[in-house]
Amino acid sequence: MQLRPCIDLHGGVVKQIVGSTLVDGKPDAVQTNFIAEKPPAWFAALYRADNLTGGHIIKLGPGNDKAAEEALAAWPGGMQLGGGITADNAGCWLDKGASEVIVTSYVFRDGVVDTERLNKLVAAVGRKRLVLDLSCRRKEDQYYIVTDRWQKFTSVAITPEVLTKLAKCCSEFLIHAADVEGKCSGIEKELVEKLALWTPIPTTYAGGIRDIGDLQLVREAGKGRLDCTVGSALDIFGGTTLTYKEAVRFCRVTEEDRNR
Repeated sequence: MQLRPCIDLHGGVVKQIVGSTLVDGKPDAVQTNFIAEKPPAWFAALYRADNLTGGHIIKLGPGNDKAAEEALAAWPGGMQLGGGITADNAGCWLDKGASEVIVTSYVFRDGVVDTERLNKLVAAVGRKRLVLDLSCRRKEDQYYIVTDRWQKFTSVAITPEVLTKLAKCCSEFLIHAADVEGKCSGIEKELVEKLALWTPIPTTYAGGIRDIGDLQLVREAGKGRLDCTVGSALDIFGGTTLTYKEAVRFCRVTEEDRNR
């Protein structure tokens, strides 16, 4: 299990936000766990020093392009980039140093997969440089993909058939459990178990991880098939229950054990 680090940008600053509180037109509703004093490039350089590849930079809304460019410049080819990606601008972000681009809202329109847009993206950057963000929220007994900063439910549920079909168009999935994102309240174990059984390509789980025990749970429930992202719990983001060094060490040892 690899640790996939993150840099979440909001208003041009690195922040940790409770994902479910991001509501268009209601800036006062946003619950912020952490606002960094250090620039985005500092975090990218930290991840580069520890060779944590495959992490992601997410632009949460407008006003984040410059900050994203600075982070990418600190580690060209080392991190993925998501937020506002389209077939028209994806190539530009790859040229600016993103290893892959991450896309959600652009390929979901009117609550379903927009096949035409997805095909345009694949044609523009290639399957190997495209990551689909299938972040989801629970509704009744299923997890449905959500878009527009996790505000809007689509009609597409996470199922074996959906994952198999979409895997033909991308190299990885990034999946936030949006209901617990930023809350440090524990993982969505059922979602982790389903992803471990169903995903046919590399998949990163994010949401709710608070300590080493949760990392252990992701490893066990995920059957060693999933990577993970930790945000608000880490000390580098103001957390008190898990240090960055502990998380790096745990995931590195786990990955080494798997490769023996």
